Order: sequence, then C-alpha cells, then structure tokens
Amino acid sequence: MITYNIISEIKEEILRKRKEGLTIGFVPTMGALHDGHLQLMRKAKEENDLLVVSVFVNPIQFNNPEDLEKYPRDIKKDSDLLISVGCDILFFPTVEEMYPPGETKRTYDFGILENVMEGASRPGHFNGVGVVVSKLFNICLPHKAYFGEKDYQQLAIINKLVEIESIPVEIVPCPIVREEDGLAMSSRNARLSPDDRKSAPYIYEVLKEAKENSEFLCVNRLKQFVINQFADRPEFDVEYFELADDVDLQPINTHDTSVGTMGFIAVKLGMVRLIDNIRII
Repeated sequence: MITYNIISEIKEEILRKRKEGLTIGFVPTMGALHDGHLQLMRKAKEENDLLVVSVFVNPIQFNNPEDLEKYPRDIKKDSDLLISVGCDILFFPTVEEMYPPGETKRTYDFGILENVMEGASRPGHFNGVGVVVSKLFNICLPHKAYFGEKDYQQLAIINKLVEIESIPVEIVPCPIVREEDGLAMSSRNARLSPDDRKSAPYIYEVLKEAKENSEFLCVNRLKQFVINQFADRPEFDVEYFELADDVDLQPINTHDTSVGTMGFIAVKLGMVRLIDNIRII
C-alpha cells in the first residue's frame, strides 16, 4: 500500500494508472475503520483493478465542534486494516491540504433532500459532505465509489451531487453491516460506554418491530409506536423517527405499496448520536 498526503502526487499516480487501463474503486472514509468499511473495500477490490481509500476527518461537515474533537482517530490501526484488505493506495491529507487558506468553498443546493431528517437536525452538514466528496472524486478519479446504506440520506445526497456536477463515477450502494447483536456498525460506536453499548442494539430491535407492525398500524400510529418503545428507556433520547419514501426521502402520510418506504431513526445514547434505518416496504 502506498500512502499519499499531497493532492498533486496522488492525482498524478491515479491518472497514470487510468492511462494504463486500470479501473479505480474508491472508498472515502473518516477513519476509525470497522468491518462495515472493510466490506465496502472488499467489494471495491473485487470489482476493480485498484482499491483507493481516503482517510480524512472532514471538519466542515461537523456542526458540533465537540463532536469533531471527539471523533476517534487511529491512523496506525486504520493502515493495518487497509493492508489486510489489500488497499493499493491510501490518501491521508491534512486539513490544510484539502482546504487551502483563502479558498472559497462551494455552496450546493440539494433541494428537498437536505431539508428533512439529518439535514434538518444538522444544518450545513450535507453541504460539507458535498464539498469534500466532490473534491475527493476530483482527486481520486474513481470509476466506482462505494457507500454504505446506514447513511442512507447521505447516499441520496451523493447521488444528487454526481448529477449536479456531472461526475463520471458509478455510485455503488452497499447494505448495512451489523454487529452480531444487531447494532449498525459505526465509528461512533467506539465512544459508547460499556453500559450504553449493551443498550444500543435496542434501536434495531425497535426498527424490526416497526416493520412487523407496519401492516397493522397507520403511519401516525406506527411513528407513535416507535416513540413509545423508548418511553421506559431513559438512556435513549429520540431525536426523530420518520417514515419516508426511498427516493426523495420525503415523509409519507399513508402506506402505499407502490412506493418504497424506509424507516429512519436518530437517537442520542449517552453522549453519542446514532442513526439507523430499515426498509418498511
């Protein structure tokens, strides 16, 4: 595995590989790698000649400075894991390299996609995602880029970004990877206290119950059902549970089998904010 820190150097190398006819599979990350990331990388490795991974904690997508400060970082551990899955090129830039002083950052209009759920809860978050992903695509020049469906709304935003910028890359969505107890894998899980880690799988249990009850309860009652499941679990602070269509992510009012429906949840457990989702229809 070759590690690059300088944009011009990695871009020159990837351009050379592309001219040789090699295909590039790309997985952008913020580090603190876990098996969910590695599954994306294994798929990228299988489907392309070269696996390129970026590790960059993007400051402009954090609307909470404390969350940015506490985001787990361990590049030595990450590098070992990348080597284990056969990563060919690691891009590990500094903030100054990605955002030179005086550079004007683009403002995107993602329309209705960014006005609900994570967009409403974290103002500016998705613009920060759009800026960094656009930069990374321009630097790493992938043929295919791989994203997990745990961040389902982010995946929709990135598809919209590719459309806005006319970026010639195929976005490959990958299923949520879960721990044995059902908790969706996330770098944030490492910040959970031992007691909170024991409680965390309850989130997915409730989502599964919501799916099972969806044919018996109307939308409003189903949403209230989910909220009620946490009433006796004071360790959880439910930020939202939303039922939305699976394309534009707009809240639905009635069940409609002709439209794909997802259930989305965000909760705070201790000092850690967790999100998850499940397909309802």
